[in-house]
Amino acid sequence: MIECLFVNPILLAADPGTAGALTQLLIFFAPLFAIWYFLVLRPQSQQRKKLQEILASLKTGDRVVTSGGIYGTIVGFRDGTVQLQIANQVKVDLARSAITGVVTEEEADSSKQESGAKGKK
Repeated sequence: MIECLFVNPILLAADPGTAGALTQLLIFFAPLFAIWYFLVLRPQSQQRKKLQEILASLKTGDRVVTSGGIYGTIVGFRDGTVQLQIANQVKVDLARSAITGVVTEEEADSSKQESGAKGKK
């Protein structure tokens, strides 16, 4: 009974029918892996690389957004942390990895306009 559970690789190589099945299996899974790579893995690695470049180029005075959605201006750096000023007299220390992007002037202007329009309703 136990002998049936284990397949001898020499017997598989001797059987000509298994080579065709293995080839069909590879032909089926190779395009699936390629699609998975180009739709999921490659974009993730490119996005991670871009974020690492952004984090490496941070400097004092940059306006950033954190993973929690907090906007602030960088006022200082320490070992692995960044000190953000989020309001007058309000500074918080965050891990550098909590920063998800640098806010450009256009994005800052549009977010101010949206918050002003919501406040008037």
